[in-house]
Amino acid sequence: MRSTGFRRTFAALSVCSLALAASACGSGDDDSASGKTRITVNCMPPKSAKVDRQFFEQDVADFERRNPDIDVVPHDAFPCQDPKTFDAKLAGGQMEDVFYTYFTDARHVVDIEQAADITPYVKELKSYDTIQQQLRDIYTVDGKVYGVPRTGYSMGLIYNKALFEKAGLDPDKPPATWDEVRTAAKKIAGLGGGTVGYADYSAQNQGGWHFTAELYSQGGDVVSPDGEKATVDSPEGRAVLQTLHDMRWKDDSMGSKQLLVINDVQQMMGSGKLGMYLAAPDNIPILVKEKGGNYKDLALAPMPGGKGTLIGGDGYMFNKKASPEQIRAGLKWLDHMFLTPGDGFLGDYARAKKNDAPVGLPEPRLFTGAADAKDQEVKKANANVPVENYQPFLDGNQSLDMKIEPPSAQQIYSVLDGVVSAVLTKEDADIDQLLKDASGKIDGILDRG
Repeated sequence: MRSTGFRRTFAALSVCSLALAASACGSGDDDSASGKTRITVNCMPPKSAKVDRQFFEQDVADFERRNPDIDVVPHDAFPCQDPKTFDAKLAGGQMEDVFYTYFTDARHVVDIEQAADITPYVKELKSYDTIQQQLRDIYTVDGKVYGVPRTGYSMGLIYNKALFEKAGLDPDKPPATWDEVRTAAKKIAGLGGGTVGYADYSAQNQGGWHFTAELYSQGGDVVSPDGEKATVDSPEGRAVLQTLHDMRWKDDSMGSKQLLVINDVQQMMGSGKLGMYLAAPDNIPILVKEKGGNYKDLALAPMPGGKGTLIGGDGYMFNKKASPEQIRAGLKWLDHMFLTPGDGFLGDYARAKKNDAPVGLPEPRLFTGAADAKDQEVKKANANVPVENYQPFLDGNQSLDMKIEPPSAQQIYSVLDGVVSAVLTKEDADIDQLLKDASGKIDGILDRG
């Protein structure tokens, strides 16, 4: 799954109409007759996201001024990658020359032979060696590089400091274990007035996504290291479901309304009626800008359990028909737009602050070494949110195993959705049988994959 945005509340993108000819989207036509290399790119914010659209257009224009031999043709739509059209665009040869992908789709695009091998050119990407190795590895298959990560996130525990205080909990000491989450949730729910201690997703594949994150936090995994067998039917899997069951049915700390999705939970948190839920840092500005929350009340802790956390993110790949000139031009464009510490569309923190966009959230954390230090220095200098509220998250993440989503993630999440929803809607749900059945279904998915 993606998280909810990239830096602010932006989660935008491009979808060319499938009725268009291939030359309209990707196609390898580098417009050499004009003396320029022409590249189509996607994930431009839609017109409805006025500030982000303005920033994106400014940055593209600046890039073209600096590179007069390159013509960038951006495409927009919402969201950046629509699962309903993504495979069709790939199969129809209509993908842009430089196109957006979630981390979970990188291997799939390579497997169906729709991505260009950029290994010979990636050394020309100035920032490539500064990007976190684990993120680079996502776009590396059998030793060949097929894409470049643009941003990453990791899951943590968002909590309401004001509710913690009202419930007699220390707002500066968030729960570090699932037992502590359960205890805190019960106290918060005890405040009454419709207050919910802890909420979780259980529909639209989002329940499976969160089950995976919770399983990682316990030290478990969804599939075996070789990606061939399900491993959800385990002590860790049972611990995740038992905790959810007990909070829902014994403690009454999760409320009576279930089958929730991300918007439901964000509404609860923004309205001050929810104590805790799992999310990435980019949820915080959405809670404030769209759901009525307050930055001072919203804090972030690492995943409870202390073992691991789920990471995700996005990046760009290149159309298999792209010419060497287009690949080189695309890499230059990525460097300019997204991969220069403290600058560009995602990193120009001074510009973001000037336009009242939140600066100072603990992620994305793309770079390493001196590049990371530069990026963090500029971010800190322009911070306009209470960064102290996120320090526990930063500190705790240092000791967690950062784990990418499983293969065939969306299909697996669909199976696990049913498991989570059963536990949250049926008090007598048979956890052992649910995990056994899910394991068999996931094995079938992996066999077909």
